[in-house]
Amino acid sequence: MAPIPRLRDEGGHPLWSYGFRPFFLFGSLFATAAMLAWLPFYHGQITIPTAMTPRDWHAHEMIFGFLPAVVAGFLLTAIPNWTGRLPLQGRPLIVLVVVWVAGRVAIATSAATSLTFAAIVDLAFLALLAAAATREIVAGRNWRNLKVILVVALMLAGNVVFHVEAAREGFADVGVRLGIAATIFLITLVGGRVVPSFTRNWLARENPGRLPSPFGKLDMAALVASGLALLLWTAAPEGATTGVLLIVAGGLQTIRLMRWVGHRTWRDRLVLVLHLAYAFIPLGFFLAATAAFGQLSVSAGNHAWTVGASGLMVLAIMSRASLGHTGRALVASRWVEAVYLLLIGAAVLRICAALYPSLPALLSLAWLGWMGAFALFAASYWRVFTGPRQSA
Repeated sequence: MAPIPRLRDEGGHPLWSYGFRPFFLFGSLFATAAMLAWLPFYHGQITIPTAMTPRDWHAHEMIFGFLPAVVAGFLLTAIPNWTGRLPLQGRPLIVLVVVWVAGRVAIATSAATSLTFAAIVDLAFLALLAAAATREIVAGRNWRNLKVILVVALMLAGNVVFHVEAAREGFADVGVRLGIAATIFLITLVGGRVVPSFTRNWLARENPGRLPSPFGKLDMAALVASGLALLLWTAAPEGATTGVLLIVAGGLQTIRLMRWVGHRTWRDRLVLVLHLAYAFIPLGFFLAATAAFGQLSVSAGNHAWTVGASGLMVLAIMSRASLGHTGRALVASRWVEAVYLLLIGAAVLRICAALYPSLPALLSLAWLGWMGAFALFAASYWRVFTGPRQSA
């Protein structure tokens, strides 16, 4: 990994000094506000002037609104480490954030304009992010990380499909699955690097003994099987072939996770939560497989991946990276531990709500857990994002 470059001293607010600051903060606030509006919108208690159905608006804004903001914060922070180049700061960063915000407003007010206009504004963010990230990786000749850009391009493609479906059919299904598939595959790629790496570093220092297994043939097999299973699930979520391939992918991902010896990291919650988040990936594969055989609602697997794997991994990465890049100790406070517990509870409850639809209280509790987790994270990290970097 290239050394972390020094930041330009532009004399501006610390919020605009590094990509993770505005995108992690605003992403968390949006995850709270959008969820706060969704359940009343779904039940017809409030009106949002969007041309999308309540379900589609919720799915779109979580998959193609909230998650891309966090992906942007991660990439704009990681790429300078990979390439040794200076990060995006100041006005260019502000422009990117403004484009993201404009997309959220355009989608929320699309009934007053048009879905076509909203789509153009919304798609601009992922297109600009992909272009900026590609430029930096190519300029830094960091060819091996170009595959991350391909996943961002896949998210953009999923967003395009979503908008086309919504315009033609009045609802979106393939676009939702493509967005989920791209997100989960990105986690398997990035998580496959950071989870064993952070685990190995902590164990070598604090708990000598068995270390995570290095990347090998099993990891490659898990990635290939997962990619194929996700592609087939996107195109045809039902059927025996899809179900079998999902089970194979889930089994390989389970073995992969076990080889990272997460049970030995109990004393470091910042490391342990990475393993807990990744565990929702094989769980999602198994639940999706059960749905492919017609035994469960597809919602159970979808939310294992979106609330569990994506939501918890997002919080795990944001909480750790924000501390490290602002010169703070890598220690989970009691507030952060509460954030993790709230999100884990929300994920379990949301899966159970899909399994037991006759118990609507489960959905409401999951809703409260998600909002509580992201609101508490934004509040507890406010000074981290808006304050100066601490001296060593």
